[in-house]
Amino acid sequence: MKEPAVSADPTQVLAFETDCHIFDGCGFPAPGLHSFLFKPLVGDGTSNVYFDKTMLLALLGSIIIIGFFWAAFRKPKVVPGKLQMVAEAGYDFVRRGIVYETIGKKEGEKYVPLVVSLFFFVWMMNLWSIIPVAQFPVTAIISYPAGLAAIVYILWVSLTFKRHGFVGAFKNFTGYDKSLGPVLPLAMFIEFFSNLLVRPFTHAVRLFANMFAGHTLLLLFTIASWYLLNGIGIAYAGVSFIMVIIMTAFELFIQALQAYVFVLLTCTFIQGALAEQH
Repeated sequence: MKEPAVSADPTQVLAFETDCHIFDGCGFPAPGLHSFLFKPLVGDGTSNVYFDKTMLLALLGSIIIIGFFWAAFRKPKVVPGKLQMVAEAGYDFVRRGIVYETIGKKEGEKYVPLVVSLFFFVWMMNLWSIIPVAQFPVTAIISYPAGLAAIVYILWVSLTFKRHGFVGAFKNFTGYDKSLGPVLPLAMFIEFFSNLLVRPFTHAVRLFANMFAGHTLLLLFTIASWYLLNGIGIAYAGVSFIMVIIMTAFELFIQALQAYVFVLLTCTFIQGALAEQH
């Protein structure tokens, strides 16, 4: 029996073996955790200082976003050109459709730059999944959503203390309501645990899990399309390839949706910090 290729180096990704097909005596090279590990481009991977593919994509994504908005607004016109019109549409969608609707125009205006930056950064990191050569969503690595969620968490907590003071922030985090009577201590404990521990965790994991699952499915059908290209399996390969197209279209929707959900929750947290009662 021919075995699927496995690298001795656990940081080296082998998506699938190019000469392995059904009926050739080799097993199906299913995607797994190894599909989310990359050999460092700089450094040997044995230390904490290295530079890999996901970092490169995050850097390129940041440059693309900055370059796009700089090119669109460096010479703004009263009658916008196509690039400026697209940039303005994206900016206004986040500002009016998310920030104003959640926080309000008066309180929310100062947070528009942050939320717009988060939206387009998350969306770009998700989009790498379907871009040729890159073909990997950066947000499928938990450290990136966790880092973004940590920024939002620090902002949310600091705003709560700044707006309400220590006692007011404590009531905000615990949902203090003396009308609850005897169950108040239990309710406060649950709210405190939910707000300060569960909420930032789910904020990061929601984005990570969706991108991780979507990329795994795309890999599964892509590898299956190649693996089935042999004999009668060609018919099944065609079906699998159709699923690749369908999943790619679906991923386009999910990528934008997850960027929207991430910043919507961000605005909800900010609004909760500014509100009189949580």
